[in-house]
Amino acid sequence: MPDTKPIIELRNIQKTYDGQLVLDGVNLSFYPGQTTVVIGPSGCGKTVLLKHIIAIIKPDSGQVLFEGQDITTMDEHRLEGIRRQMGFLFQGGALFDSMTVEHNVIFPLEQADAGTPAWRLNRCRQVLSLVGMDGTQGKFPEELSGGQKKRVALARAIALNPKVILYDEPTTGLDPIRADLINELILKLHSALQNTTVAVTHDMASARKIADRIVMLHQGRIIADAAPAELEHIDNDIVRRFVTGKANPEELAELSTGRLGGGQTASQAETENDS
Repeated sequence: MPDTKPIIELRNIQKTYDGQLVLDGVNLSFYPGQTTVVIGPSGCGKTVLLKHIIAIIKPDSGQVLFEGQDITTMDEHRLEGIRRQMGFLFQGGALFDSMTVEHNVIFPLEQADAGTPAWRLNRCRQVLSLVGMDGTQGKFPEELSGGQKKRVALARAIALNPKVILYDEPTTGLDPIRADLINELILKLHSALQNTTVAVTHDMASARKIADRIVMLHQGRIIADAAPAELEHIDNDIVRRFVTGKANPEELAELSTGRLGGGQTASQAETENDS
């Protein structure tokens, strides 16, 4: 690990929903200037972990530290200052449909009362230019493609020049070419802004391309933590099958019977996983 103090620390984080343990004693540190990608199957707790970092969710037990401060004990007023140092790219972009691109990007600047109106407009142009979307200020989200929406949402996420950028499944819903453009954009912004990047994804092509470090989450626990080139050499069958995209023999056998473990049919399991 880098010879520096972590900017974010998760200490023994435990979180349960409806009696199901989602995060089971997670200990994880994120270091300044490093890109960490958290991988794992759908429903393994990746997004829950990300939301703990920005304190949208608080743990049942454990601590989340930002620059040494325990944010789990902070009230909303104190958390505002912490959150302004983090940019969050939501999975679907989460643009406001009733606002133009310009208003979407300026919105966090207005909420933070940052600068003058003229400065905000200039900052809007700057960040839109960084993501290749300058000139779209007057458009509404419905006029944009899926990839363009993500780029505008990313411009909004970096508007306040955050120390940390958090990405929730940045390539989900995009075709391979548009997904690769988003990966290249993440790399470009990381180089230009020199911030700390944390992304969660199950897209291994994206993880390999953008990560300095890949962490794998499985059943609420971390089971791998390595550089991308080292990940496939880890002696763990779950890790190996995930990174190579191969089902295990038991899962393949269940397909032939039409039933999955626990008496579920395949269609029932798919419905639950999509919810």
